Amino acid sequence: MELSLALIGLLGGLITGISPCILPVLPVIFLSGGAQSARLPLGEGGVSTVSRWRPYLVILGLVTSFSVFTLLGSFLLALLGLPQDVLRWAGIVVLVLIGVGLIVPAFQHILEKPFSWIPQKAVGTERGGFTLGIALGAVYVPCAGPVLAAITVAGSTGRIGVGTIVLTVSFAIGAALPLLVFALAGRRVAERVKAFRARQKLIRTVGGVVMIALAVGIAFNAPQAIQRLLPDYTSALQEGLGTDEVADALDLGGLVTYENKDLDQCTNGATELESCGTAPELRGLTGWINSDPVTLEQLRGQVVLVDFWAYSCINCQRSIPHVVAWDQAYRDAGLTVIGIHSPEYAFEKEQRNVEAGARDFGIEYPVALDNSLSTWTTYRNRYWPAHYLIDAEGTVRHIRFGEGGYADTEKLIRELLLQADPDAQLPPATELADDTPDAGATTPETYLGSTKKVNYAGEQAYRTGRFSFPDAVAADSYALDGQWTIGTQSVTPAGGDARIRLAYRAGDEVRMVLSGEGTVTVDDGGTTRRIDVSGTPTSYRLLDLDGETTGTITVTVSPGVEAFSFTFG
Repeated sequence: MELSLALIGLLGGLITGISPCILPVLPVIFLSGGAQSARLPLGEGGVSTVSRWRPYLVILGLVTSFSVFTLLGSFLLALLGLPQDVLRWAGIVVLVLIGVGLIVPAFQHILEKPFSWIPQKAVGTERGGFTLGIALGAVYVPCAGPVLAAITVAGSTGRIGVGTIVLTVSFAIGAALPLLVFALAGRRVAERVKAFRARQKLIRTVGGVVMIALAVGIAFNAPQAIQRLLPDYTSALQEGLGTDEVADALDLGGLVTYENKDLDQCTNGATELESCGTAPELRGLTGWINSDPVTLEQLRGQVVLVDFWAYSCINCQRSIPHVVAWDQAYRDAGLTVIGIHSPEYAFEKEQRNVEAGARDFGIEYPVALDNSLSTWTTYRNRYWPAHYLIDAEGTVRHIRFGEGGYADTEKLIRELLLQADPDAQLPPATELADDTPDAGATTPETYLGSTKKVNYAGEQAYRTGRFSFPDAVAADSYALDGQWTIGTQSVTPAGGDARIRLAYRAGDEVRMVLSGEGTVTVDDGGTTRRIDVSGTPTSYRLLDLDGETTGTITVTVSPGVEAFSFTFG
């Protein structure tokens, strides 16, 4: 299996290494990674003493930093309490310092002084290439593809086993090999072309300027603008990779440990209490809302409901009113609800966004931020929402994945409360209406970003560029029109207004997760409605329906607005 993963990773990396997103780093690789290692005459003093290993050291540094930062960067930063962007900005700063050192030799000596104890002062701009490679690996973000997406998910969920490491390293090597070829070509050109031999100081200065320009461009996301101007000629190759094998190897359905091995003894949505082992402890949490940190050990003697949710998830939005009602009704009787916020999107990792979502839903119980999906993985969870009901002894007695079954869950909550305290005075059952749509009655949740693309029915390849509507959009699907920038989790108009046509089935509403500043205009063929969009990502209601409805809408999105997904009630 590891051999298959290595081959898939290497192939995915090679495809990425010849893709348009590699272009911004090529000048730096050519000049600073390759041309600087050329054996050039220095007059009567002999030849340059720059290390001939420099191209290999640059690539080795890039492979090392990309592999480590991709798999462990988020974990290490969370452990140190640092912002998730700190590695990127550190890499940008290092690139600027090295660039200045190339332009101003006296500054290079200042950079080398703190490391004078290291043999040959290999951290400088002249001889050392490994530091440059480390910085490039920290700031270089390859084009999104299925292999890279699998690596990212594995890293964020802590599934870093032998297979994940093999896939990551082989991908990094594959992506770096074309860069090594380019660096060696730069050295050969510098040695063969007279203009390079005669203008060594100028070439060095140009290399420094190019490196600073790359750092500034990355800081302002200029590489993305370059990619928008070029067709992605490798997308078909990326899509052709055998990523099912990657998913089978890395997606283990939740890591099975001694602590959680009995959870599968619970039947999803059972109507009677079961016994499914001691509840795993909450771990890897990055913050708390409405409460100081708590542990399940501290809550022994109380009945606990652990609710996995995400604030922009439409399924969670329909489930939360029931959880809020249970908290309000049974808190005094011994029930403790803990919401484990497990993000689907990057924007859901921001605590201020989760706090706003919790306020909007009237959530007053403790909410833990599970940004690395650590507790999610510990519970072998797979769904939004998911409810785990734990008795006063700390044993999991009921599991419910997805929406629905609220009356059964509430009945079991009441049974556990009475088991814990037979004298407890319970209020009447909440009896909120169950608005869960019938299975298959609505269009499935429709994601728009490239890594989670669902229900796309357009005729163009799904990459940044110009789209046009097909003659017809099939049921439960969407298509794009106009110039769009396709991100990993969202789509954004590139230039003027752009449109999305959606053929849907819904019961009472159609919603869209949006962020940014601007407007969306919804045309259902008879009426037009304009919606102002402002601030952090949240769910906006596009249509308010009266019963089951099948229809088609055209949504015009203004520049400055990001669109993440459609959801249906």
